Amino acid sequence: MSDFSPAPGLSPWQRTAAGAGLLADDGRIAATIFAEMSALALRTGAINLGQGFPDEDGPAEVLEAARQAISDGVNQYPPGIGLPVLREAVARHQHRFYGVDVDVASEVLVTAGATEALAATILAFVDTGDEVVTFEPYYDAYAALIARAGGLHRTVPLRFPEWRPDPDELRAAITDRTRLIIVNSPHNPTGVVFDDEILELVVELATRHDAIIVTDEVYEHLTFGVPHRPIATLPGAWERTVSISSGGKTFSTTGWKIGWLTAPAPLVTAVLAVKQYLTYVNGAPFQPAIAAGLELPDAFFTSVAASLAAKRDVLVGGLAAAGFTVSTPQAGYFVIADASPLGVDDGAAFCRRLPERAGVVGVPVSAFVHPDRHDAYRSLVRFAFCKRLPVLEEASARLSRLG
Repeated sequence: MSDFSPAPGLSPWQRTAAGAGLLADDGRIAATIFAEMSALALRTGAINLGQGFPDEDGPAEVLEAARQAISDGVNQYPPGIGLPVLREAVARHQHRFYGVDVDVASEVLVTAGATEALAATILAFVDTGDEVVTFEPYYDAYAALIARAGGLHRTVPLRFPEWRPDPDELRAAITDRTRLIIVNSPHNPTGVVFDDEILELVVELATRHDAIIVTDEVYEHLTFGVPHRPIATLPGAWERTVSISSGGKTFSTTGWKIGWLTAPAPLVTAVLAVKQYLTYVNGAPFQPAIAAGLELPDAFFTSVAASLAAKRDVLVGGLAAAGFTVSTPQAGYFVIADASPLGVDDGAAFCRRLPERAGVVGVPVSAFVHPDRHDAYRSLVRFAFCKRLPVLEEASARLSRLG
């Protein structure tokens, strides 16, 4: 278990940067690892497997719905809680896939992607000194937002290659000081899908310590033979859970930034009180388009996961052939590989050299953990496989030069 709180005396923006590990000792802010590696890919002409965005468009029905909405004049401010067509589609989606019934008028909120939903939720409920528990490695926005809110970030480690948390470490992390428990499943960057035992333990501990559960489920439809179970469906969970997702990953529309959350009305009201002063509203013509996506037949959701699984297998095979030890992900966009069999003991330095050596970009997993835990993840590298198959095949061929 690890704790992190930025040093006292920092300004709010510095505290935010420090939470994400981007504040240098002299007070300057560093670029994110994604910006650094993407710039390196551009400079060297390397294949960029560092950042999690697809390189092909989503379903034609969704794209056409956006064009039609623009032509139909859906270009002004939508309602603050989101267009009814999308809120209704989200409600039907929750019932269709998970058997969860939500009130469209009070229990669904549309946001500027899942990241804004997370930001508004954390800022709504976390005050100075409150503890927020996440699993580690973690999506870097969690740490930045917790720090900005003045909270203390406590983490429960996930260990290569199984990535299953230790129940005793989870019990030790959650106390009466815990305000939020953030559960990212399917998990970024590890690709693990938490089993029912872990989810049930989270609910038990949240209930015992009166904590709010916040879920990040953006990869909910991108699982590979392992079903996703929203924690809100477990007994005793709904009344204390804010469930967050988005259309960007499922429909390959990451640039649209259309997300949503579902929760009991009092929790939605609290989040909306903050959210309305962040973006206010966003993406009017994209909201009916994502609604159209959520109404696509089951065959679409099955095929998009199957296509991604095939891409995963190509990259996993290429990494293994190049000499990495690979943890095969159960979901998501990413695979984590251990470069230590190649003599690597510093993943960050290895990633900075990799474009020149092999023409491929990855990111070190140390970017997703707090500094005091870097050693446990030093040789691990994350690669994205949400790319076209020819790109992944070429990347695999290039990586073979490392062998």
